[in-house]
Amino acid sequence: VQLVESGGGSVQAGGSLRLSCTASGYTYNNYCMGWLRRQAPEKEPEGVASIDSDGVTSYAEPVRGRFTVSKDNRVNTLYLQMTSLKPEDTAMYFCAASRALPCSSDYVSDFPYWGQGTQVTVSS
Repeated sequence: VQLVESGGGSVQAGGSLRLSCTASGYTYNNYCMGWLRRQAPEKEPEGVASIDSDGVTSYAEPVRGRFTVSKDNRVNTLYLQMTSLKPEDTAMYFCAASRALPCSSDYVSDFPYWGQGTQVTVSS
């Protein structure tokens, strides 16, 4: 399983970014896909959003209503549209894949496959 993120960067508070994650090496449609983030190297990673094989999505409370997770199965790509960004959204964002059920980014340890991460920095 290979996951490669892109789309991170620096933005001012209130701005938007879209992250992408291209997957390869496995049957993409059969996996729970998630976005996770680590706000500092010494902090534990936390779940952001997930989308299951049927397209059902779930979100962590801090991002609900501002972030949207989606996927395009034709090109094996996962997306995270982030709007109304806040300084506390600053983190390294990771794309992750799992076969566990239920499909939820709340269960970070259920995701054995991670990308290398892409940095998002939101300034006030």
